[in-house]
Amino acid sequence: SETICSVCLVFIMFYGGFGTNLRAARPVLLPSVLLSTLGVAGTAGAVAVFAHWALGLPWLQCFLVGAVISSTDAASVFSILRSKNLALKYHTDSLLELESGSNDPMSYMLTAVAIALLDGQSLSIPLLLAQQLTVGVVCGGALGWLAVKLLHRQLLPSQQSHTVFLIAVMLLSYALPGVLGGNGYLSSYLCGIYMGSTKLPQKRNLVHFFDVVTDVAQVLIFFLLGLLVTPVELPSVLLPALAIMVFLTFLARPAVVSVLMLPFRPSPAQVGVVSWAGLRGVASIVFAIMAVLQGAETRYNLFNLVFCIVLLSISLQGSLLPRVSAKLSM
Repeated sequence: SETICSVCLVFIMFYGGFGTNLRAARPVLLPSVLLSTLGVAGTAGAVAVFAHWALGLPWLQCFLVGAVISSTDAASVFSILRSKNLALKYHTDSLLELESGSNDPMSYMLTAVAIALLDGQSLSIPLLLAQQLTVGVVCGGALGWLAVKLLHRQLLPSQQSHTVFLIAVMLLSYALPGVLGGNGYLSSYLCGIYMGSTKLPQKRNLVHFFDVVTDVAQVLIFFLLGLLVTPVELPSVLLPALAIMVFLTFLARPAVVSVLMLPFRPSPAQVGVVSWAGLRGVASIVFAIMAVLQGAETRYNLFNLVFCIVLLSISLQGSLLPRVSAKLSM
């Protein structure tokens, strides 16, 4: 399940970048980057402190929980914004799409660090993060540039071959940095952004294909995650999950968003919508599975805990996002 979900997540990350409108996102590029990097780290730290104080967990276990659920979910945010046609003021919809599409790599790196520390490994955290970021950025940009050059040479005879070629590039953009010690999710996302921002042959057909495949990938992930859940085990983690979700939604996320967006002088309404739109999703559950398979032990069942947090977040925040946006005149 972890392998299949990881592959599906690569499709979601790549298409999240491929479908990003850089022209629309340019006015909010800097705040989006801050939220997807420092925002993720700040959220992980805040949740770790709360989990230690409220649940009495050891610090490293708290850090792992915070790292796993620190990113917002691109698939959920895209789905709600597009299905409800939420054209938000001040380019807020573009900010949310860019932030949610680009913050999974940071959460993945923090999760990898937390797992290594729990395993007793000695590592240089700044060096590890620098390596992950550098290799991921270089591989994603280089493969995107090379793929666009090859496509413009008109070497491929049909629409089907263009589709197969793009899938191959997407998978390579994830696998190559992984072999070199970099961040595959970041590379795949940046490769998608580079290719999606250029004029490509058969681009409209490629968008339609990846739109369908990404929807299937989202359904497949949730179906597999549902197979892994044993319902009678969930009540034991329901109260801790509810406490973390409430803290995350009403304190941690608004505080981080307010601090990081302060230099850009946003309206209170914009801060409110961005804060409320911090939905947790499939990436968090996939990272939780990764931690469990690598032997990270926590007092609470990590998979069940994160699963409950995600369900609560999507149910509450996802359902009410259109209403909150309307109430705040956004």
